[in-house]
Amino acid sequence: MSAGRSARPLLLAVGLVVTVGAIALAMRGVALDDSADALAASNLLWLIPSTAVFVAGVGLRALRWWTLFHVEQRPSLREVTRALLVGYFFNNILPARAGEVARVITLHARTRTPRAETIGTVVAERVFDVLALLIILFAAYPWLPPLSWLRAAAIFGVVIVLAIGALVFVIVRYDERAIHWLLSPLRRVRRDGFAKRVELAAINATRGLVAIRSPRVAFESLMLTILSWVVLSFSSWLLMQGFSLDVAFAAGLLVTVTINMGLVLPSAPAAIGVFEAAVVIALNVFDVPQAEALSYALVLHLLNLIPFLLAGAA
Repeated sequence: MSAGRSARPLLLAVGLVVTVGAIALAMRGVALDDSADALAASNLLWLIPSTAVFVAGVGLRALRWWTLFHVEQRPSLREVTRALLVGYFFNNILPARAGEVARVITLHARTRTPRAETIGTVVAERVFDVLALLIILFAAYPWLPPLSWLRAAAIFGVVIVLAIGALVFVIVRYDERAIHWLLSPLRRVRRDGFAKRVELAAINATRGLVAIRSPRVAFESLMLTILSWVVLSFSSWLLMQGFSLDVAFAAGLLVTVTINMGLVLPSAPAAIGVFEAAVVIALNVFDVPQAEALSYALVLHLLNLIPFLLAGAA
């Protein structure tokens, strides 16, 4: 059995534990009747503008991914958007972020874009995502209530960005030499051509790091990433109006940041439990009653789930 296959049951078990713990955290001290009453009293017509803004935010995410491809081999924006939606679909029905693999496969099948290069763009996406979330968090800090966990979250995010950034810098700076050195242990594997094939795939993947090589593309991608998070935060804040939550736009920003930090954890498909716990934690900072926060979290989760299920199944 390969190392990947042997680790899969452990990853699933950890995800199950995290999911159960997150559900318990989200529901701790909540009377279900109170949560049901909050849902019944909500004005779900706010879903209409919230959904429209949400779709715009996803469109910006697709545009951001599109900019990460080398201009000479860039697939059409339509195909990139289609692959992104397929990825979101599988992220919501399968564990372990399987949608990231699904969108790479989909884009290759439809446009023959090299899989390794596409993987490189996905890696670049994650770097920009974390960096943009940190920028938003610190920019919103003056309008946020005191956050006991802000320092820990910031350190965690900075460590991730620096670690990935250092690895990417070495690979981009030294190209094939760095990859050859990093993958040298694979040459001990006694399979004809195995190490060479992996090394070639890794070299192709660095072509997907065009945004790291080009300051102009990097700036453009980072700005699109920040804009997409802000638009998605506005969608979340609009939905808050339907629950009569008297909170500033900063609450929408914090909800977005907290949710996406929570998605780092292994969990059930669609981040069930983790999503709700993240929203409840974020709104607790603004003294929103937990029953109302939980009701809002459930509806927000559906908003982040149903459009992708419909688009992916289409």
